[in-house]
Amino acid sequence: MNSVKDLLDQHAAVIDVRTPAEYMGGHVAGSINVPLSTIRDRIADIKEMNQPIILCCASGGRSGQATAFLKQEGVVCENGGGWMQLNGLVNS
Repeated sequence: MNSVKDLLDQHAAVIDVRTPAEYMGGHVAGSINVPLSTIRDRIADIKEMNQPIILCCASGGRSGQATAFLKQEGVVCENGGGWMQLNGLVNS
């Protein structure tokens, strides 16, 4: 199991699963907004990224759901928790 820090070192993509309105209020620089409600529809796009994924949201709940789903689909990913906390890791 990779840690979030390990995945960041591997140039993981950051996917923010909050709503577009929440995302516009602030997000991890370079992250991609894929709302949780659209994850199932975007699975092919996510797999095509061909890199590890770190998911985040406001507190870690929604990103936890997305992480569990993507892992079942064979995607290498981890729950990064709340975006503000993850932003601190990305910028450290």
